[in-house]
Amino acid sequence: MTHTTTDQPARGASGAVVPVLAFAGIVVAVMQTLLVPVIKDLPQLLGTEPSNATWVLTSTLLSGAVATPIMGRLGDLYGKRRMLILSLAVMVVGALISALTSDLLTMIAGRTLQGFAMGAIPLGIGLMRDMLPREKLGSAMALMSSSIGVGGGLALPAAALVAQHMDWHALFYGAAGLGVLSIALTLLVVPESPMRAEGSFDVLGAIGLSAGLVLLLLPITKGSDWGWSSGTTLGLFAASVAVLLLWGVFELRHSAPLVDLRTTARPAVLFTNLASIMVGVSFYVVSLVLPQLLQLPKATGYGLGQSMVTAGLLVAPLGLTMMFTAPVYARLSAKYGPKTTLILGMLIIGIGYGSGLGLMSAPWQSLVIAVVLGAGIGLAYSSLPALIVGAVPASETGAANGLNTLMRSIGTSVSSAVIGMVLANTANHVGGVAIPTMHGFRVSFLIATGAVAVGLVLALLLPKRGRPAEVAQHTQLRASSEEDAVLAGAEAVLRGFRGRVLDATGVPVARAKVTLIDRRGRQAGATLSAEDGTYALAVPAEGAYVLAAKAAGHGPLASAATHAGDDRAVDLDLALPGETVSA
Repeated sequence: MTHTTTDQPARGASGAVVPVLAFAGIVVAVMQTLLVPVIKDLPQLLGTEPSNATWVLTSTLLSGAVATPIMGRLGDLYGKRRMLILSLAVMVVGALISALTSDLLTMIAGRTLQGFAMGAIPLGIGLMRDMLPREKLGSAMALMSSSIGVGGGLALPAAALVAQHMDWHALFYGAAGLGVLSIALTLLVVPESPMRAEGSFDVLGAIGLSAGLVLLLLPITKGSDWGWSSGTTLGLFAASVAVLLLWGVFELRHSAPLVDLRTTARPAVLFTNLASIMVGVSFYVVSLVLPQLLQLPKATGYGLGQSMVTAGLLVAPLGLTMMFTAPVYARLSAKYGPKTTLILGMLIIGIGYGSGLGLMSAPWQSLVIAVVLGAGIGLAYSSLPALIVGAVPASETGAANGLNTLMRSIGTSVSSAVIGMVLANTANHVGGVAIPTMHGFRVSFLIATGAVAVGLVLALLLPKRGRPAEVAQHTQLRASSEEDAVLAGAEAVLRGFRGRVLDATGVPVARAKVTLIDRRGRQAGATLSAEDGTYALAVPAEGAYVLAAKAAGHGPLASAATHAGDDRAVDLDLALPGETVSA
């Protein structure tokens, strides 16, 4: 982690930064939702079998899952703004390729490139953490995280309108145009973060993770076509387990891994990531079920007979409600913490799916389900980045949030495969056309409810943190709770210094005592570094300070630092000299 001292990010972080970064997230969601209105027509449009046409969607899912942690790590190393622009540029190229073809393989290539845009979400969250003052960070990250739902909600009716009245290739031109606009706004408004992680890019780790994820997600997305007990499906699952295990061993031994598995194994990170899979499952089920239920003809006895555009408008509140919950989340999280808001979000999602089982007989009921689920998913999605950011060092924000976004992608792909299989196996076949049944829709909602229940248990298992107000009071060293104060302070310091204590070779030093001394030579605070070397200390006022660090087996260090007194944490690593030798 390098810490270039500069005021530029603070000045550059204008009020426009958050909406511009959130717009990048919306563009990603638009790209993902683009083909939902024409899914059923893709085989005819591309002149191929239905099982082949699904690759137009699967390829984006796979490349997005692979690109997300890779772009996060590259952002930490070489600049998050730079990688955000690169992600969007690759998406624009992919959209233009897709716009110019009706050939299956070329379309899959274009859609694969579009998946790279998924890196924009963790990169945007990382930029916000590096630039924004603490009191604005919660609501900003919530907006960025929920932008994927907002974009999906807005894109669904818009894409349906375009698909009904224009050539379907116009969808890709629209996505490319939005991508170009997002790049231009980012260049104009968003400054580059000075934060950098140390080390080099782990090429072998990236290849191993890519291979493992492809081998895992391939049978998940295609299992219903190939047969879940077929040799191909089972062989790919076995191969993915083997590759990911080998990858894990390699990452643990690598000095600068793509994913720090030791950080990932912390309970706060592990349970957040597992809960993210369940949130991803619950988000996608409603997106698959409600549009189909609304568009089925009334002659089926349960279909609601709505047009493509009307169905899109009735489902759109799912995303819009997610957007409106962002400021609500910020207030709740400030008072009770992100763990509580995640639990509350899970409960609301459970209520939405539970009540949805009996609310499938009128279009207005679909609207109610969409609003309730949007509120719950918005709270849950908004909580996830805050939980991750509070549990990892600043230099690992991009990679850690990238991994978290990956977990959501795995959740949506599992959801897509399982719900697709359920609807296919419970469908009625009329004139060679498979028509989903009400029984299939209800089973899908029950599966979503089960996923939410598992997610709720995982959320309850998250380590308990103090409320932000309490944490701020206990950040300084008190009684025997030094390490607890560090772990809490890493998330909740409003103004002060944070970073890592390292030895002469750059290895983190645990339980080093860090003392804050003001200009009059008085102690203004003290703490102990955590297991990963992180420390955090609040300052009482602006001015010049000295941070003194010492640990057994190392020489002492005194480092001068200045704080402007504003509500932001200054990042400062403390490198202890080599072992002292006594005469």
